[in-house]
Amino acid sequence: RKIHAFNMGVDKAIMKPVAKGYDYVMPDAPQRGVRNFFKNLAYPVTFINLLLQGKFTASMDETARFLMNSTVGLAGFFDVATKAGLPRHEEDMGQTLAVWGWKDSRYLVMPFFGPYTLRDFLGRSFYGYAHPISYVAREYDNYWPMVIDLATLRAELLPFDDQLQSASDPYILVRDVYLQNREFRIYDGDPPAPDYDALLDEF
Repeated sequence: RKIHAFNMGVDKAIMKPVAKGYDYVMPDAPQRGVRNFFKNLAYPVTFINLLLQGKFTASMDETARFLMNSTVGLAGFFDVATKAGLPRHEEDMGQTLAVWGWKDSRYLVMPFFGPYTLRDFLGRSFYGYAHPISYVAREYDNYWPMVIDLATLRAELLPFDDQLQSASDPYILVRDVYLQNREFRIYDGDPPAPDYDALLDEF
């Protein structure tokens, strides 16, 4: 909770003002284009993890998406692949570790990085070897693409600020949303139903 409070303080002092300034000067359409561009750059991470999970058909779909958006979509600024009916996948090493068997993992909050599980944070350590933005930062000490990516992502989350501020316990809200979202992604949008009988047995 203390680290969560620290992160919220950093967000209030730095990230949120930057995001609001960006949102003020940048029209909605160009904002979507920039986010599409950064999402398109995540292709290597998604492709590798689709292969590691044995999702070969999905990896071919993702390759087709990347090629279409990178060419017809002008480097990814226009998501023409979605309009063409190609599904979008979001895979990372944390999800791969879950598919390999590491289902349950302790929740933790990292300074600056935010909510994770131990499994997902370990998976994040592999991120820099596949994602172009992390590669540029590590190999060339150029952090501007990463800064712009984070600023545009924070701007995309601005509509959820009121919900977070009005929550009776923002820490619980962030934790539950994060864990539910991760489970949703791990099971490709179809998580198993809770075992209510097992829950009743605990009482």
